[in-house]
Amino acid sequence: MNTAAAGTWKLGDLEVNRVGYGAMRLTGNGMMGNSDGPPIDRAAAVALLHRAFALGVDHVDTAAFYFSPLRSANELVSRALAGWDGEVTVATKVGPGRDAGGEWLPMARPDQLRGQVEENLRQLGRDRLDVVYLRRNGPGMESVAEHFGALAELRRAGLIRHLGLSNVRPEHVTEALAIAPVVAVQNSYGLDWRRADESGLVDLCGERGIAFVPFFAVSGLRREASAGRESDARVRSVARAYGATPAQVRLAWTLHRGPHVLAIPGTTDPAHLAENVGAGALRLSGEDLALLGGPPAGGDEAS
Repeated sequence: MNTAAAGTWKLGDLEVNRVGYGAMRLTGNGMMGNSDGPPIDRAAAVALLHRAFALGVDHVDTAAFYFSPLRSANELVSRALAGWDGEVTVATKVGPGRDAGGEWLPMARPDQLRGQVEENLRQLGRDRLDVVYLRRNGPGMESVAEHFGALAELRRAGLIRHLGLSNVRPEHVTEALAIAPVVAVQNSYGLDWRRADESGLVDLCGERGIAFVPFFAVSGLRREASAGRESDARVRSVARAYGATPAQVRLAWTLHRGPHVLAIPGTTDPAHLAENVGAGALRLSGEDLALLGGPPAGGDEAS
């Protein structure tokens, strides 16, 4: 079992396997502070990441604002990378921020983004960040040009290798592309949350050679919460037919959306990690995709 079964995609000049790993859950908290339980032991977290790397995961998604009172996702990723010889692409995000007590701060101004980039560099122990997403923070940010332009300057200064966008609409991608190359777009997307299809964002990314990286692909409308019992009878039916788990079916459905679609499922459970990697080898039939392709349940990831 290896993530290579799902194929690869290039983030600029960085070729990665399409099944990666999202580090948010390593802190024991969801991004909005919704606790999923006690934080994972540091040694166990490093061992889990090393197991992921051994299974072919070479793309890790993290952020400086992924932290709980006892754990920082960037710290754990940095520890794991320090003890690993292979190449791993690390993507992080800037824009939102949290103070030392965990309270959310207003969206960073363009002139504050350098500080956030440098914070990620320090925490990850790197001289240059592989991929930095500008995460748009809600409907109040109608233009990304000034913020993205500030990150483009940092890219030219050598602090960032490649740029991405998160929580955006198609017009934001077009706006950013006029400033600098965009290698990835990260939005909420899955069977129950398909606004990125309705807006044409997924197709736009494919047409422009941009990776589309869904988050909440498994949890769907539950968002930061851990995945609960599968409520969709269609998903349960397909899972039974393949001897797979519902989570694997949901991940496989997103990967079938196009070769430019990547997966970054996160977990602290080694068994779930193996299942997530195994989802890359699950080949759904046209009948399966038709069954799962019913009306979306709704949701709005970028207003």
